[in-house]
Amino acid sequence: MTRGHLIRNILRVAFLCIVASFVLAPMLATVLGGFKTNAEIRTSAFALPESWNWEFYGSIATDPMFWRYLGNSLLISISAVALTLIVGAAAAYVFAQIRFFGSRMLFSYLLLGLMFPFATAILPLFIKVRDVGLLDTYWAVILPQAAFSLSLAILLFRTFFEQLPKELFEAAYIDGCGYVRFFWRFTLPLSAPILATVGVFVFVQSWNNFLLPLVVLNSREVFTWPLGMMQFRGEYVTEWNRTLAFVTLTIVPAIVFFLAAQKYIVAGLTGGAVKG
Repeated sequence: MTRGHLIRNILRVAFLCIVASFVLAPMLATVLGGFKTNAEIRTSAFALPESWNWEFYGSIATDPMFWRYLGNSLLISISAVALTLIVGAAAAYVFAQIRFFGSRMLFSYLLLGLMFPFATAILPLFIKVRDVGLLDTYWAVILPQAAFSLSLAILLFRTFFEQLPKELFEAAYIDGCGYVRFFWRFTLPLSAPILATVGVFVFVQSWNNFLLPLVVLNSREVFTWPLGMMQFRGEYVTEWNRTLAFVTLTIVPAIVFFLAAQKYIVAGLTGGAVKG
């Protein structure tokens, strides 16, 4: 290795460490905050606690409502992921394999969803959910989250599906395999990377969603974990140590899910980037 390559590698590693510190520092402060008193959090957010107090983590982990919030979030997130994958993959498959009049215009229309922030539709969304009688139910969160995830899902799926070998479909078609059977028997099994990529994006977005559950859910029995944090906020005082302990325990599933699918995310994002 030449001196120039060594210097570039050192600079590259240093840059990555700096970027990683911006991500890891808030997470470290959150984890440590669960062991501190409120006074320590205000004066030394990033320092080690004077005494490692497990009381706050223990009280959260033994609270039945914490597991209820966690279960609600898991149910809503997994349902939103499943619905998005099924509908998004089927729609993208049609755009990738079937040419029909208006397909480009319809595809462009679906992509318009990427241009509008979720918050801009919260009022008409609330009215529609109320009119169909879904307020204060899991479906009031699942259906809108899946709908707002479809634009990105269809875009990624279509790009990936177009890179699949055309010869494979032609051979299957000669053997009597139709579009629907080819989709279930060949396209989906070959699309594990992009399925994982879209699944992780939708899961994390649904897991961290606060605004939609806040608007459409009223009962504590159906609250998600972001709404569960509000129990630690009083009129005059906020229990930051319990709040940070609560956040630490609730982000673990999202991190585990992301790490488990990490290699598929990279493969899914790069799989349709170049022509084969």
